[in-house]
Amino acid sequence: MSTERAEETRSPEDIRADIEQTREEVGDTVEALAAKTDVKAQARDRVEEVKGNVRAKVDEVKAKAQSSTPESAQQGGRQVVTKVRENPAPLVLGAAVLAAFLIGRRTARP
Repeated sequence: MSTERAEETRSPEDIRADIEQTREEVGDTVEALAAKTDVKAQARDRVEEVKGNVRAKVDEVKAKAQSSTPESAQQGGRQVVTKVRENPAPLVLGAAVLAAFLIGRRTARP
């Protein structure tokens, strides 16, 4: 009986506020359930998470490689890249010979 009296003494503004709060809670619940059932969004989120982890690992490995590689080796590698960029013909020729060898080897098999 005390709950009946308490509800009778509530003002319409109190009731409206309770209804609005309940609507917000139900809306939040519906959004949470919709997010759980959205498999594509979960997959995209997971892919982005994995990409971030891979990028971090790549950066870590690069940093380790640079710190463990002597400066002279790094400089030599830069020189090779510079020479190939200046004159790519030998590299292209080598790649063509390798491709021809692999194609010839593949077609020669019975």
